[in-house]
Amino acid sequence: MVSRIRIAIVLLVCSLAAGSVGAAQAQAQLQPTVAPPNVKRALPAADVLIDAGHGGIDGGTHWNEILEKDINLEISRKLYLLLRARGLKVILNRTGDYALSDDNRWHLSRSRHRRDLSQRRGLSEEIGAAVFVSIHVNWSPKKTKKGPLVIHQVEGRSAMLAGYIQDSLNRQQNTFRLPQEAKQFYLLNRVQAPSVIVETAFLSDPGDRAMLTSIPGQNRIAAAIAGGIMAYRLCSP
Repeated sequence: MVSRIRIAIVLLVCSLAAGSVGAAQAQAQLQPTVAPPNVKRALPAADVLIDAGHGGIDGGTHWNEILEKDINLEISRKLYLLLRARGLKVILNRTGDYALSDDNRWHLSRSRHRRDLSQRRGLSEEIGAAVFVSIHVNWSPKKTKKGPLVIHQVEGRSAMLAGYIQDSLNRQQNTFRLPQEAKQFYLLNRVQAPSVIVETAFLSDPGDRAMLTSIPGQNRIAAAIAGGIMAYRLCSP
């Protein structure tokens, strides 16, 4: 069963990626996208931008005093170290418990949430990251809901990235879920690089919660995400 699911994922995302690459090449012939030589980015380009979800006043979902923002940060830190150890250029957009909306003073919106999302998108554009991976924790009132879910842009390379990360997390958590296409997520609609939101597990499920709140569990999750990213890099066009 696992092998069939993995094969289905790879076939699906590779076919989507092939179509996306072909369309991108055709578009490139019509309109060059190379920036003028005098344009420089404020920050160095990165292979991976890790987005540690929520932070500061925005705690995300929670279970009693256990807050999503803290779990996201711990897993993101571990993922950062694993990818750096494999030779990748990695940037982590939040290294402590603070809201990225606090850094965004220029946005006209009064919505803190909108300023937060805009800041995350703006950082990805300024850095020019090859991929954008946003780390989150899921929640559901249904007791049957558990395990990882990777949500991706409506775009071939994002689908491929999501497929590899989902497959790696499925094997880590013994689940059989397929990645999900999302059309109504601000970040996935605005970030230009291949982008995914990784819902690492369900805080509402006792077994998942025990994994999410333990150092060994967080290490396993981070290692699975890193494995998916590395597999994507080997296969991506």
